[in-house]
Amino acid sequence: MLRAVRGHHAFEGCVEQLATAIRLGVYPRGSALPPERELAERMGVSRATLREAIAALRAADFVSTTRGRGGGTVVSYRAKRPSARGARALQPRRAELLDTLVFRRLVEPGACHVAASRGLSAEQRDFLAAAHDEVAAATDPARHRQADSRFHLALAAVTESPLTVRAVASVQADLHDMLNAIPVLEVNIAHSAVQHRAILDAILGGDPTRARRVMESHCDDTAALLRGLLA
Repeated sequence: MLRAVRGHHAFEGCVEQLATAIRLGVYPRGSALPPERELAERMGVSRATLREAIAALRAADFVSTTRGRGGGTVVSYRAKRPSARGARALQPRRAELLDTLVFRRLVEPGACHVAASRGLSAEQRDFLAAAHDEVAAATDPARHRQADSRFHLALAAVTESPLTVRAVASVQADLHDMLNAIPVLEVNIAHSAVQHRAILDAILGGDPTRARRVMESHCDDTAALLRGLLA
């Protein structure tokens, strides 16, 4: 998810990318961020700019930093439990979020088609299986939401297309906000689990048509739920 920051707003770009990665669970609570040198190189910024961005994340209680030998920056962000109280706050973004659902219908099924068409390595297959197992095993609603995002990002990652990963990350960020604004519905969670398993099996089985179709159904079901509950 992390890429070179473009334009004159390097500080804001760093904060946005790192905060989004943390909210989506790419870096879960208690995990350490990569070393400053590595992050600065990956994002194409100076270490001074990166440190300013990390300081902003500390101020927002996203991370904590320990100095000295053995120190580092650790994620302290606590994922919020989904709640219907946030629905009103999304109203100013209504048109944008509805368009996200359309865009997702194009991007994520396409990513699954590509992933199933490629000859995945054993490491990539294990990576997808582990991401799937994590979301399937999550019982806490907040952790389930993050694990769900990580699974979808993993599907994009095995395409080895940076543009695809970027598109799916953008979609998942908006989807995260929308899903956190509706109640947790156990029936929907169970339905999603069946679809996740079918998507994984289609990709690992090298069936791009089925992988695309199941993801399309998955996107359609989620979109219908959100359009209904968020009006």
